[in-house]
Amino acid sequence: MNFTNKIAVITGAGRGLGLAYATELARRGAKVILADAGTDNSGAGSDASVVQNAVAALARQGFEALAHHGDYANEADCRELIEQAVGRFGGLDILIHNAGWVGYQQVEETDLTFVDRALGINLYAPLWLSKFAWPHLKKSRAARMVLTTSDRAMFAEYAQPGLCAYAAGKMAQVGIMNALAMEGKPDGILVNAISPVAKTRMWGVSGKPDNLTAESVVPGALFLASEDCQESGVILRASNGQFTGCRFNENSGVHYPLALARIKAASPESVRDQWLNIREY
Repeated sequence: MNFTNKIAVITGAGRGLGLAYATELARRGAKVILADAGTDNSGAGSDASVVQNAVAALARQGFEALAHHGDYANEADCRELIEQAVGRFGGLDILIHNAGWVGYQQVEETDLTFVDRALGINLYAPLWLSKFAWPHLKKSRAARMVLTTSDRAMFAEYAQPGLCAYAAGKMAQVGIMNALAMEGKPDGILVNAISPVAKTRMWGVSGKPDNLTAESVVPGALFLASEDCQESGVILRASNGQFTGCRFNENSGVHYPLALARIKAASPESVRDQWLNIREY
């Protein structure tokens, strides 16, 4: 799969999954812009050397790369990131929003600062990035966006206590994906999401793990970013070198919103009595 002369912006690219994506894109010929806030494991702080060191490592391998340090929950920083990428390389073909943060807070202890941090990187960042990337993606002959969601938000059996804010943000990216997949259709902009599992520093893992590596997720992310991908609005689950695609599709025969083509009920008692037939899980 060839990415020669493709211009790709990857957030959260100073370490972990984002760096793995950027490295393989560069190895396959892309010009990459690594964006990273350089936060600590709590999502706080700021260290520009994280992304600068990552770009220096790529440069030593002969790859064309640019570093950007910023707070991507901030509209101005997202504008600056996209403008620097386009100013340096002349356009934009691929946007991968990988940056994220996992924090635990029980719902009874929820505070605004914590929620803002979770939604900043998962809701505001993809919206601001899309806003400023969109005009340039429209000019690309193979524009691709890849957002990042999580199995812990999408599937009830993987939910964990304390992850309300995180789950809200990750589900927000599914909604953004669906909306932008439709909005981008006239201009050929394909928008998908990846739900990765990898033992990175967000797991508290340092060093290379024996399984669930970042590298085992890379093939899926690169496919979604490639010209070979011809679908939009798909969630690609990626874990331990295995992949499965899913999407939220309507049942057959539905004429939304007037006819769900399912069980009729005129009272709560009727819903109760037919519940085993009404539910679809």
